[in-house]
Amino acid sequence: MNASSSRRSGGRSARRASRAAPLSDEMRPIRPGLEGGRYKALTQDQIEKIHNAALEALETIGLADAPESGVKYLTDAGAILGDDGRIRFPRAVVEDAIAKSNKQITLYSRDGKNDLDLSGTRVHYGTAGAAVSMVDIEGKEYHHSTLQDLHDACRISDVLDNIHFVQRPVVCRDIEDNLEMDLNTIYGSVSGTTKHIGTSFTDPSYVKSALEMLHMIAGGEDKWRERPFVANSNCFVVPPMKFATESCEVMEECIRGGMPVLLLSAGMAGATTPSTIAGAVVQATAEVLGGLVYVNAVSPGHPAIFGTWPFGLDLRTGAMTGASAEQALLSSACAQMHQFYGLPGGAVGGISDAKLPDMQAGYEMMCSNVMAGLSGLNMVYEAAGMHASLLGFCHESLILGDDLIGHAMRCIRGIEVNDETLALDQIREVCIGGPGHYLGTDQTLARMQVDYVYPTLGDRTSPKEWAEIGKPDLIEKAIARKEEILATRSAARFDPMLDAQIREKFNIYLPA
Repeated sequence: MNASSSRRSGGRSARRASRAAPLSDEMRPIRPGLEGGRYKALTQDQIEKIHNAALEALETIGLADAPESGVKYLTDAGAILGDDGRIRFPRAVVEDAIAKSNKQITLYSRDGKNDLDLSGTRVHYGTAGAAVSMVDIEGKEYHHSTLQDLHDACRISDVLDNIHFVQRPVVCRDIEDNLEMDLNTIYGSVSGTTKHIGTSFTDPSYVKSALEMLHMIAGGEDKWRERPFVANSNCFVVPPMKFATESCEVMEECIRGGMPVLLLSAGMAGATTPSTIAGAVVQATAEVLGGLVYVNAVSPGHPAIFGTWPFGLDLRTGAMTGASAEQALLSSACAQMHQFYGLPGGAVGGISDAKLPDMQAGYEMMCSNVMAGLSGLNMVYEAAGMHASLLGFCHESLILGDDLIGHAMRCIRGIEVNDETLALDQIREVCIGGPGHYLGTDQTLARMQVDYVYPTLGDRTSPKEWAEIGKPDLIEKAIARKEEILATRSAARFDPMLDAQIREKFNIYLPA
């Protein structure tokens, strides 16, 4: 081999090694918190009409069924309790709550490596849904979800770059006692991932025990309050326009315990909200604004995510659909309302009505994930793994969803236009005395990882290559990836001494 060919070979080897090495955060083509907001489902005039309609609904209709403690908090803040038991909110009271609200929320990770900045139009994708069944992808069947299923979902999410947070994707149906279920949900989640966790509680009295466990995991109450790594997903309203009494009491306990709150209004268009997209957004906005008054009456500036979460409905059958084009528009409009108030917000994206990860699931999941991201939704919940309109969760679909969300995030990033990317010098060099193509140029090689997202499991081979490598199946690849992840011990597992202390104090169902 002559010297020149050796140099060329060495150069190629070095470039290959460089491309194989993990990219720094600055070099990655996509990363958590990319800024969206380029897509506008609503005009400014439409946003203001929805805002004014929501304020009128709060002032003239109000919300019913607040707990006794909530009535006091709200009336002390200036809301009015009517003879009909409904609490009405003067416009000035709502505007005061918006002004007091925390607009610079960071959702913390346990290890500090995956904190989520919810300012502006920064976008983050994660799980949610509390499905009651798991999808058996090989048997094409559904079975009851368990604590192990939840723990495994968190372990898988922990290693997926494009899953930024983990809100409880499944219910632990193998635990009958509600207190033990809530505590094991926290244990199973936090020991599976160091990313930010979302969970809920079935009774306000359970929050104290949960906080005790979280203080142990954090290393003390002071450290927990400094960096709370679990948030309360709280369905504080029962649409239309009623407080969920017990959930409100849970919310109060969580606020006092320093836990961030997701104010979640989950009406169904045509059933528990108006059937029109605009009407559903008005009601959800009004309900969450009422919740915002509540939170800031308990503790001004407490971290609260504006969770307008209206779902679509198939009006032919009455079945919920989380995967329609209307759903994508609902979440996009909600994102704009969050931005109108300058408040961190979250809504639905990525749900599929399909029962298995097939072509239907792919187009449904991509549609709403892309639109939510382009709209600048801070927290896109249920973005991966959710099937059968939230009834089923699938580990393999979660893994495939990581690829899908990667493409969605590249759309969010958009197109950079500057002297370098306009590439006029490249065009001149290649066309005048050059090779007549851009393959292998320094500029192409330098930007191939910075500008382009490559699928982890998606197949881009030619039909000939595909046949030569055994015609790999996407689902089989996802199964293999799941088994590979779960064959390795959780990187988020607790120190053995801490784990023993937790198990001594709480009845933990997961094997040690």
